[in-house]
Amino acid sequence: MEYRKLGSTGLDVSRLCLGCMTYGVPDRGAHPWTLDEERSRPLLRQAVEAGINFFDTANVYSDGTSEEIVGRALKEFTRRDEVVIATKVHGRMHAGPNGAGLSRKAILQEIDASLRRLGTDYVDLYQIHRFDPETPIEETLEALHDVVKAGKARYIGASSMYAWQFATMLHVAEANGWTRFATMQNYVNLLYREEEREMLPLCEAEGVGVIPWSPLARGRLTRPWNAETERTQSDAFGRSLYAHTADADRKVIEAVAEVAAGRGVPPAQIALAWVLAKPMVSAPIVGASKPGHLQDAVAALDFVLSEDEVERLEAPYVPHAVVGFA
Repeated sequence: MEYRKLGSTGLDVSRLCLGCMTYGVPDRGAHPWTLDEERSRPLLRQAVEAGINFFDTANVYSDGTSEEIVGRALKEFTRRDEVVIATKVHGRMHAGPNGAGLSRKAILQEIDASLRRLGTDYVDLYQIHRFDPETPIEETLEALHDVVKAGKARYIGASSMYAWQFATMLHVAEANGWTRFATMQNYVNLLYREEEREMLPLCEAEGVGVIPWSPLARGRLTRPWNAETERTQSDAFGRSLYAHTADADRKVIEAVAEVAAGRGVPPAQIALAWVLAKPMVSAPIVGASKPGHLQDAVAALDFVLSEDEVERLEAPYVPHAVVGFA
């Protein structure tokens, strides 16, 4: 396993981050395709044994049960000081007022709830899952700063939003002497490259580590165009990401398959190698519901695409509407 600094921090993270949305009670929350605890544990153990020390979950994943499963597994499989645990806040956790968002009340109550579920005194990275236009930026940033100063989080991060929103938040934090975002978790893969226009250059200029979600486009880049899985049949958010770009996306997927066939490797390794080659990317967040998914991800670390291969992979892409912020 390779390790690198997370953005401009001193924190060492594995070159791959295991995304833990896959692990949770299937009939809790919005993801009926998740793996229950018994099926999740072998994959979490495999990740630890492969040298992955970076694990990303969220309070909203499977109604909090993802945090519970991940917390129990990591406590058994490794030492707390050897892993980097990341979770997120923003999504709705209960009905009625103050059950979601980035108000001071929501952030302070949700960090405590996440720590209880994870079974730890602190998280290494606490992230805002989305931008909250209903709450003043100053309120959100000061609350996050207080979470860090209370010792409940070591670093803070953000997720998908417009680059101007992120730039504003970075400026407001700096102007007030508050903790600055160390990471941006945004949507980057060969099927969606709009972040290359503004967000990725901003992160590179500001020393913000990029930890892309869905680097394999929810698995679409790993299989033939018309292949169906249990997840694609029930993943409404995933369908919304690709609903209007089918013709262009199919050509990209075919290019990935052609390059993979030429190298004699699975398409997943090619698609992930493309993301890993971006200098501002600290660690792509990979999902794994089967042992082979983790094996392919680790193998991609040793892959170097040629300039010709990169050109072939990127050539079919056409501009897409901005998605992923909802």
